[in-house]
Amino acid sequence: MDMPAPPPPPHQISDQCRKLSTVLSLVGDKWTVMIVMVLRDRPRRFNEIKRTVGGISQQMLTRTLRALERDGMVSRTVYPTLPPQVEYALTDLGRSMSEPVHALGRWAGAHLDQIEGHRADFDGRTA
Repeated sequence: MDMPAPPPPPHQISDQCRKLSTVLSLVGDKWTVMIVMVLRDRPRRFNEIKRTVGGISQQMLTRTLRALERDGMVSRTVYPTLPPQVEYALTDLGRSMSEPVHALGRWAGAHLDQIEGHRADFDGRTA
């Protein structure tokens, strides 16, 4: 009978958790989720993303798109026009991330009323 493999040393677990945390913080960011959903159907230009997302500052949109590009989730294409046009699109990796993000969005939408009701009940008890 084979013995199960021993658990990894604690330092390896914490290293893995730290690495996963950086990815999950990007994926869990509200702006990332919204941008990925906007780019899910087709590539878009910066101002179109900004208008569609709504409420995001130019600086935050730039920062989020750069982070997504750095992680290989979004590609950035510059067209040689005057002024230059820049288009953003999900990469294959970004499209694969959009599936669980979309599922989470559907779940949130389906349970929004229930969650808001619980929040109101809680806030009423703690006020």
